[in-house]
Amino acid sequence: MLAPRFHTLTARYPALRLAIVGDFCLDRYLEIDPARAETSIETSLPVYNVTNIRSQPGAAGTILNNLVALGVGAIYPVGFCGEDGEGFELQRALRAKPGVRLDHFLPTAERRTFTYCKPLVLESGKAPRELNRLDSKNWSPTPAEVEDRLRASVRQLAPDVDAIIVLDQVDLADTGVATRRVLETLGEVARANPTKLVIADSRRGLRAFPPVTFKMNGAELATLAGVGTLKELDAVKRQAGELAARNRQSVFVTLAERGIVGATPDGVVEHVPSLPLRGEIDIVGAGDSVTANLTCALAAGAALREAMELAMAAASIVIHQLGTTGTASVAQIGERLTDGAE
Repeated sequence: MLAPRFHTLTARYPALRLAIVGDFCLDRYLEIDPARAETSIETSLPVYNVTNIRSQPGAAGTILNNLVALGVGAIYPVGFCGEDGEGFELQRALRAKPGVRLDHFLPTAERRTFTYCKPLVLESGKAPRELNRLDSKNWSPTPAEVEDRLRASVRQLAPDVDAIIVLDQVDLADTGVATRRVLETLGEVARANPTKLVIADSRRGLRAFPPVTFKMNGAELATLAGVGTLKELDAVKRQAGELAARNRQSVFVTLAERGIVGATPDGVVEHVPSLPLRGEIDIVGAGDSVTANLTCALAAGAALREAMELAMAAASIVIHQLGTTGTASVAQIGERLTDGAE
């Protein structure tokens, strides 16, 4: 992508208004100093001494973090947290982000705050090492009154935003934000606003989703298509093209080190390779950075290939940030595109 086109597209980001409908969690990092290791007198087990705690929005919040880094003007989280300490931390972290509007973010006593607690060993001269994660989740169905509030927010925001991002992060259906009833409402909104970009991603697959722009990985595409595995790039391109034509919506398929495939309903299918590695990597958050950058670029008027080039540059930046779920700014992406072209 030539520099003038890059600057034209990214200059539109501050004027964008984007909604994120999804499972917001608290990413809580417990930084452990191994030099302060002890043994418990009571249990004789090793004791990890935490010397610093840092928290940031995770899951759908990772997409939000990337939108903030890109300078998006207004970001509307549509989701919930519990009325608990983790919920307080999550709201505080969201509130501190420029451009984030919490009018449609619901604290409720009916839910606990989805939390990823990540013990992280920090040794001098070594990359951070994550220990077993401690997760806090909801295992019961999302109450109907919470769903109703979320559905009302989707309907209210839809006419006023440039795009809607949907992220389903929960392991058990109907326990998070993207429940069956909320998805029905998103489908209604998409049908009523056929030119509105609605882009969806789900860790459990998109089979139950209405026909909106799908973003998935290769394994998820294979499952959705019912074809076992998709090893060859041509097979991925063919299945992505067929799905886009069937849904009459664009499809994006991430392929790890092989890059990304995109397909439009009118038969355009493109592949953009990933950029070369530059050292040790941590892939956490790469997919969410892709979602954020695809959305911003497309909402700003980018063509299919342009959007994917920006997304691959952002992912390259994020995977080289160790010990955190990273983000990529417009300036960093511009530099990476220049480096990658050399």
